[in-house]
Amino acid sequence: MKNLKLKICGMKDPENISEVVKLQPDYMGFIFYEKTPRYFDAEIPEIPSAIKKTGVFVNEEIDVILEKIKKHDLNAIQLHGDESAAFCAELKTLLMETPLEIIKVFSVKDNFDFNRLEEYEAVVDYFLFDTKGQNKGGNGITFNWEILKKYPSEKPFFLSGGIGPEEVEEIKKLKAYFQQNGKENLLYAIDVNSKFEEKPGFKNVEKLEKFVKWF
Repeated sequence: MKNLKLKICGMKDPENISEVVKLQPDYMGFIFYEKTPRYFDAEIPEIPSAIKKTGVFVNEEIDVILEKIKKHDLNAIQLHGDESAAFCAELKTLLMETPLEIIKVFSVKDNFDFNRLEEYEAVVDYFLFDTKGQNKGGNGITFNWEILKKYPSEKPFFLSGGIGPEEVEEIKKLKAYFQQNGKENLLYAIDVNSKFEEKPGFKNVEKLEKFVKWF
């Protein structure tokens, strides 16, 4: 869909990564969190500069984040834990000389207090809404997207949480809602992961290829 980016997250196997790269997603996510089966501890194979390498962190120390950015030449970082606005502000200051994007994740179920976003407005580039579940991402279930119609911010966001081919029509409806209300750029990107996996960290390229054609 026009003006909608795609992020493929939870990449792990180098050969699988190289195959997924051919689909030219806008973002590719690597999870640097040891408590997930998608934990990435390899070398990232060569990736075209048009694809933004995104490091996913959960309550990690700033020094570790900076080390991973340097090691893997990351283009974006996704903070998937309980990181405070002050933490994000410090990180943003340290990264001031680099064109690196900061994405802050918020977990959602049936409702959400959007007032929580206010203190993050000036210190992150995007918000990401994921499903609140047992795991820090990759739960394979969607949340109630209707609450996003109450989204008060002007900051673009990523939509995540159990998104697969079955959700395409609902994504179209949500995108159309924002377009009709003069806010077509708020729904910035779709973030997919577990619905396209053969096993944790290994994506079904054929299934992804069909999904990518929709974009």
